[in-house]
Amino acid sequence: MKLPFYFMLSVLFSVNVYAQKLVFPGSGEVNTSKLIPGKSLYIIYYVKDTSWTKKGSFTHELSVSGSEIKLVADYKDEANKWYKKTISVADGKTMAPISYQFEGPKNTFKLTFGATVNGKLDYFDNRKDQSVSFSPKEKYVDYNLSEHLFTTLPLKTGYTARVPEFYYDGKSDKVITYYTIKEVKSYVHRSPKTGNHECWLVTVLEESSGAIYNYVIDKQNHAIWQREMSMGKGMWEICVNDELDYQPIKNKFNKEEALAKVEKGNSVILGTAFARDHSSRGIAIVNINKAQYPPKGTVVSILLNSPYIQEWKEVNKKIKKGKKLPEVPIDPNVSACIKTTKVYDNQGHFEFTNLMPGEYLLMTSFGYTHSYTYSYYAGTSYLMHPSGAVLSSSPVYNTASASTGANANIETVVTIKENGEQLKVNLKDVR
Repeated sequence: MKLPFYFMLSVLFSVNVYAQKLVFPGSGEVNTSKLIPGKSLYIIYYVKDTSWTKKGSFTHELSVSGSEIKLVADYKDEANKWYKKTISVADGKTMAPISYQFEGPKNTFKLTFGATVNGKLDYFDNRKDQSVSFSPKEKYVDYNLSEHLFTTLPLKTGYTARVPEFYYDGKSDKVITYYTIKEVKSYVHRSPKTGNHECWLVTVLEESSGAIYNYVIDKQNHAIWQREMSMGKGMWEICVNDELDYQPIKNKFNKEEALAKVEKGNSVILGTAFARDHSSRGIAIVNINKAQYPPKGTVVSILLNSPYIQEWKEVNKKIKKGKKLPEVPIDPNVSACIKTTKVYDNQGHFEFTNLMPGEYLLMTSFGYTHSYTYSYYAGTSYLMHPSGAVLSSSPVYNTASASTGANANIETVVTIKENGEQLKVNLKDVR
């Protein structure tokens, strides 16, 4: 939770701040069963007004083994020039700290907690290594675990508390600082991957610096969706959960199998690509050039139609229909397994070789000119009586010719049954 930049705000603390309920490891408010073991990835942004600048990322890997909680946090900047790693171990029921370890580009720092806190800083430059020892009187949480402690609390609208934490910056001997949970209220977090989540918005004041933090904590599973830290002058650091556990596609893509299928067989496909456009324009249509062939050199692609591909298409079809979530990106390994060829003449002919038996997707896209004649209403013809009365009427239609640009996006499934087979295929788009 602590980061290497702070700013001072002029904050007047009322007596009510210090009268807040004190929450510490082992107090009745802490319920460690709410903790979620697993690995989380957060993307770090600096945000001012509507400008978001990516600055780096960090991962939190939380594990619960026996009577201990272990948190491993890895931070790195966007340019991959700066990093730090912290490892915190705490009691599995109370969250009382047991040990802490820091690894950075300039030094390491290790602490063991007890009645006396002992530690050592080892420097990688010419500075002398340093031993430290503290005897705090208060109960406290390791700063590295403090935000996870927030998720264990009985949060509700209007909940407030004060939380003491241990933090040593290598300079001051004052190692206990306080965080005040100033406000808790309901909030809806919008995930670009999984939609809306009912959450708590927890506003926390760091008393020593005046920094404000906002935590977005899921009401159901207690996950931290987002963390915001005020930096002054309208700038905020916002860390967004990247949802590593988001796996909408259950089937896995097998790159080795897909590559082998299009490279190591003896079968061939002899294909013809074309389009026929019969879409209605006016009352009647006659397409003058029915067979619309792709230009010579048009790319045709083939890909093994695996269970992964089928599920990916079906999931995205449902997402498109719902119009609420972005489509799921395809596995990046798929692109390496797509085999391509080109139309080699003006009649849409193409060929694929070295294919193994299996079910494949054939795909191509091309533009063409759609030329057509159509009928249109030109008026009404009347049969008149000499007296001027209308005896009957009938519509009058004229014909005209026109052309327009059109696009063919063609995909079809073909099956090679035997190795060595020559399969003739029409890759066509009929509308």
